Amino acid sequence: MSNPPRDAEIAIIGGGAFGCAVAYFLARGGKRDVVLLEKDELASGTTSQAAGLVGQVRASPARVRIAMFSVQTFRALAGETGHDPDYRAVGSLRLALSAEREAEFHRMVEVGRREGLDVDFVSIAEAARRFPLLERSRVRAAIWCPSDGYVQPYGLTMAYAGGARALGVRIHTGTPALGLVVRNGVVTGIRTPQAEIRAETVVIAAGPWAGVLAATAGVELPLVPVRHQYLVTETIHGVSPELPVVRIPDLRLYVRAEVQGLIVGGFEADPVSVDPREFPPDYRSPAVEPSWETLAGFGRDGLEVLPGLGEARVSATFRGLPTFTPDGQFCLGPVPGVRGLVMAAGCCAHGVSGSAGLGATVAATILGEEPLVDLGPVRTARFGSGGVAWDAARRAAERVYADYYALHADFATARRA
Repeated sequence: MSNPPRDAEIAIIGGGAFGCAVAYFLARGGKRDVVLLEKDELASGTTSQAAGLVGQVRASPARVRIAMFSVQTFRALAGETGHDPDYRAVGSLRLALSAEREAEFHRMVEVGRREGLDVDFVSIAEAARRFPLLERSRVRAAIWCPSDGYVQPYGLTMAYAGGARALGVRIHTGTPALGLVVRNGVVTGIRTPQAEIRAETVVIAAGPWAGVLAATAGVELPLVPVRHQYLVTETIHGVSPELPVVRIPDLRLYVRAEVQGLIVGGFEADPVSVDPREFPPDYRSPAVEPSWETLAGFGRDGLEVLPGLGEARVSATFRGLPTFTPDGQFCLGPVPGVRGLVMAAGCCAHGVSGSAGLGATVAATILGEEPLVDLGPVRTARFGSGGVAWDAARRAAERVYADYYALHADFATARRA
């Protein structure tokens, strides 16, 4: 355990990619009296289970801006901090297997280009040249984004943390936050096993624990941890780390290289969530059991376009609890009714890939600067002041997860210009 933490102007709870990104951008913005608390080791929670995919082709301009800012940051971090986040800009292919998906792709390309993203369609032959394991017969269209890729979540978190430390941020691992201290509607600090830490601003970036901690300040937020899992294969002939990331939204699947094997993951049609109110009272991370039936289904579905998966053996599985909201929007910014409390949660599976854009946005709300994206529709205030109807919230959040790759209604009716 590190030395007991001291009081600070700003305290951050959570040492994953998102929390460390907030610390880094606060320090870059001139806030040096900052302390970050992590109950285990840095990047040991949900961040450690992330596949690390980084994609900038999104349905909304705001999401594109967040992703583009993140990629720019990943590329600059080594020079700025001296710590390499190991971002590999191998590019990405997004494959359409249906006419409706192809129409959606045209609109997504338009959105990306308007934001300055280098993205375009490529021929099926070119897609197969870039990813030789591809079976072309089912593919109708392919998008190529050369600056996409993947990042190693641990390396990214260490880069943020290293940069933050160099600028004066104090980071304490092995230091759980047991709850917030609130007096007369103002957050005044954090309870830890050693002592109470006083702080003028507290940022909750605790992943699946975010809602639990907010509740200790009398704030009930529908932040629902949903299981996400993927498998890693043993060596497959023809696979190398330079292969692009492949997304097949019609099959709910994504694939990327991991050394000479493949990571194969997807978004379950019938997802499993966890009620955070039932988490262990000692703040231990709950066990997340794998579903071999679901993982096998990812492999079977992937055979449609990647027949080489049929001969691949599984070497490892990973699963984490990314937190989803009932409306699919992030839970960022100051909490109405509790002055000094700021949320950095509800990432909806963007906590690593979008960590720079999201972290900079949260930091801007504290620094009094213009945020990267308009926080109007994603402020915590949208959940209202009444109690959370948890059954309904869980069902809605699970649906957001299941629909991660769903067709957007307005995109599906688009036609090629």
